[in-house]
Amino acid sequence: MNIDIHGHYTTAPPALSEWRRNQIAAFEADSGRVDPATLVITDDQIRDTIEKGQLPLQRERETDVTLFSPTAGGMAHHYGDETTSLVWTGVVNDLIHRVCGLFPTSFVGVAQLPQSPGVPPANSIPELRRTVEELGFVGVNINPDPSDGYWTGPSLADRSFYPLYEVLCELDVPAMVHVSMTCNPVFHITGSHYLNGDTSAFLQFALSDLFEDFPTLRFVIPHGGGAIPYHWGRIQGIVLDQKRPPLEEIVLNNVYFDTCVYWQPGIQLLLDTVPAENILYASEMIGAVRGRNPKDGRYFDDTKYLLDQVTTLGAEDRTKILGANALRVYPRLGGVLESRGITV
Repeated sequence: MNIDIHGHYTTAPPALSEWRRNQIAAFEADSGRVDPATLVITDDQIRDTIEKGQLPLQRERETDVTLFSPTAGGMAHHYGDETTSLVWTGVVNDLIHRVCGLFPTSFVGVAQLPQSPGVPPANSIPELRRTVEELGFVGVNINPDPSDGYWTGPSLADRSFYPLYEVLCELDVPAMVHVSMTCNPVFHITGSHYLNGDTSAFLQFALSDLFEDFPTLRFVIPHGGGAIPYHWGRIQGIVLDQKRPPLEEIVLNNVYFDTCVYWQPGIQLLLDTVPAENILYASEMIGAVRGRNPKDGRYFDDTKYLLDQVTTLGAEDRTKILGANALRVYPRLGGVLESRGITV
């Protein structure tokens, strides 16, 4: 079974973004809150976006199931206040739940969290519980920078996150570390801000004792880990200079990387640097890069094709990366699939 662990609903009906604009405008004008009930999206509209968007590409790339979450760039936690984020998060998580209900054999939900600058991470716990326990989601996305480009908040290893991590461990769900949009003009959203977030999060973990306090806590760092595979030696040297254990002992029992790397040497470097047990197949399809590579005419985000070209990857490791690791890192996933009649 091929499981893509990194999908976003980037093709959502236009009514969603229009509602969001109205929500932000109402807050900024101090004219009250926009009722979520005013958002009208029909099942047929959802079907149309998926059937013309993600589904044909999944079939073409032999992906059986995608872990599906709200658009990462749309989280935009810096807008409004805590209530703004809470309402918006409920709206988009409910929409993901509807997608999964309409396409139960193709999509499984991953939740956005209602983070907000300066607000304790623990305030996201009720939505975490709702999406996992009531909606059947199997993971969450955590934004390491709710200020969206200005990095005013604490490290992911800060103790303010500990109540949230306690519940992640209790529920046995992993978190993907994923920044959102950036309102800082010096950062390109998907070209630098995303990769900055991946790299920064890994360093925060590596230079902390977080996993001594939470030995079962699991994170997925997307986009191939940002700069980490390319600079593994630099990071290894930094932690050793600080008299800490090697990276392999600090993080590889708790941190995983996805394959959202859109060129062959990059995929190969990831595989050469990180153990196969810590790599999960993903594409972020119809996301950061939507065009085709002029050299071969294939979509840049067709990471399944790139993996297929790797001749040094044995059959056992290939099976792990394409699906077996996902079932292990996302323990609730197997039960959800079996409840939908899918044999894993």
